[in-house]
Order: sequence, then C-alpha cells, then structure tokens
Amino acid sequence: MSVEEYMKEKLWPILIETVHASVMYPTHKAYTRETILQEKPEITASELANRLNMSLGEALVILHELAEDRKSPD
Repeated sequence: MSVEEYMKEKLWPILIETVHASVMYPTHKAYTRETILQEKPEITASELANRLNMSLGEALVILHELAEDRKSPD
C-alpha cells in the first residue's frame, strides 16, 4: 500500500495520534529529516522502519509529514 492509500483508511488519524505520543517520535523524525533523507531521498517506509527499528506506522507518518513539510512554502 502507498501512503496515500493508508491516508484514506478510517484509522489514519488514530495512527498519527499514536505516533505523536511516542517518546522517540521527535528524535526519529529529526534524524530522518537531517540524515536519512539526505543520503536516500526516496527511502520507503519499510526501509526506514527497518533502519531505525521502528514500526511501519511510525515510518509512514514521518515520511508523510516530511513530504508535506517539503511541499509547504517557507
């Protein structure tokens, strides 16, 4: 499934809420933004989850949010 397909699911907002409650979420998101995406901009959610030993759900949310941040004008 793509991120867009996951976003259409009824439980997507609950997944986001759960991920945001994780203690490691801010660290994982910052490391992904500052290091991983610099090395491999097209990393998949499953690759990110494996690399950082996190859930696929957290990886999906982080990649989605970082993609949205890149789309937003500063």
